[in-house]
Amino acid sequence: MSKDPFEQSAVKMREHGMSEIAISQFERLYRTWQADQSEWIREDDVEPLTDIPAVRDIYHTIDHDKAMDAFGKTAFLKLNGGLGTSMGLAGPKSLLPVRRHKAKRMRFLDIILGQVITARVREQVPLPLTLMNSFRTSKESMSVLRHNRRFHQEDIPTEIIQHVEPKIDMETGLPVSFPTDTELEWCPPGHGDVFATLWESGLLDHLLEHGIEYLFISNSDNLGARPSTTLAGAFAQSGSSFMVEVARRTPADRKGGHIVRDRHTGHLTLREMTQVHPDDKASATDIAKHPYFNTNNIWVRVRDLRDRLSETNGVLDLPVIRNRKTVDPTDPSTEKVIQLETAMGAAISLFDGASCIEVDRPRFLPVKTTNDLFIMRSDRFHLTDSYEMEDGNYIFPQVELDPRYYKYIADFDERFPYGVPSLAAANSFTVKGDWTFGQNVKCFADAVLEDNGEPSYVPNGEFVGPAGVEPDDWL
Repeated sequence: MSKDPFEQSAVKMREHGMSEIAISQFERLYRTWQADQSEWIREDDVEPLTDIPAVRDIYHTIDHDKAMDAFGKTAFLKLNGGLGTSMGLAGPKSLLPVRRHKAKRMRFLDIILGQVITARVREQVPLPLTLMNSFRTSKESMSVLRHNRRFHQEDIPTEIIQHVEPKIDMETGLPVSFPTDTELEWCPPGHGDVFATLWESGLLDHLLEHGIEYLFISNSDNLGARPSTTLAGAFAQSGSSFMVEVARRTPADRKGGHIVRDRHTGHLTLREMTQVHPDDKASATDIAKHPYFNTNNIWVRVRDLRDRLSETNGVLDLPVIRNRKTVDPTDPSTEKVIQLETAMGAAISLFDGASCIEVDRPRFLPVKTTNDLFIMRSDRFHLTDSYEMEDGNYIFPQVELDPRYYKYIADFDERFPYGVPSLAAANSFTVKGDWTFGQNVKCFADAVLEDNGEPSYVPNGEFVGPAGVEPDDWL
């Protein structure tokens, strides 16, 4: 038997039906980790970005006809492999209901399809849509596409399947064994896996054969990342091979990944917070020093990406992110493992002349927790007939729901049986303890509900403010 612990991972991956490209990609991650190469991107080695052009400022310089031409040569790729396990979901996160539109329940994927179909009809463009699914999201997600009577796509694949890799025992370096649930022995390699998956699937060649020159990639849980003729035009006009949309950081975004410039190479680099040395945390979270965060909305030139991947047989040299967990992430007593991942935006460092563009907040509306879902379902938003999530100013209230009672979607829905309260007049909303809400509850100012030590109820039509449920005679 080989003394190289990686070989056991390779054997396990082959037995699992994984391709040699998937194994090569994982070997690169594994060898980097095994060599204990630094995971830090130190503050002294980078320069902050402070001069990124904003799309609103260059809008008047974009030629409309050229923008329409670029949009007609653009494809849409949605990363759709997530299960939403952090919210207690067992199926695809993109099938979680977000809100209703004309009485119809709309899920992430319904809204995405609505955005694509609307753009196709309005702009008279093909706008191919492809989902990067995982093995566990493929069946249900593709069923939604097949049953949408307005969505048709024949020539370009509507799906590619992301890879999986073994979780590694932190002590031995061997693939972890967990017989009680063998699915927990596997994990995705991070969204940087999109490049190897694109290469292996042959999708880039399909796109080029059908005249598609630009590819827009984003997460399926970000409903703000909708098709845009303006951004297609800005990207085409930039001449860049690779462009990342960034947005202004607020205090709530302090811990998000951000783009910096490498002092030694001059290249743009994505720095995730897991790559920030503890001594650099204060600088990295200083929103005045690093004013932009990565939205994970990426534009690439299809031919340039294909050429780059052909040089490396589909495996890009992306920084390795170490994600330390337990094999069962819901049980801290289980074996400690390391998941080796890469970030999609990190590919910006591999392209000469790569660029960033500042976008407004409506381009970044992710749902990672039930706190985020609460805001999306609230009256701060309106889902238009063009399937755009609209809000007056996109300065969202800070919502903090007690994770003991609201972290999982089943518990969340049980406590908001009539929908979430109004946030129209609220600066923030904090719930401590176990509260269930009646109909037409309205929050205002810095609304707070304290823990009463027992299940509590907010009656129909009540107002919640800084003092909790207001007395009936508050007026």
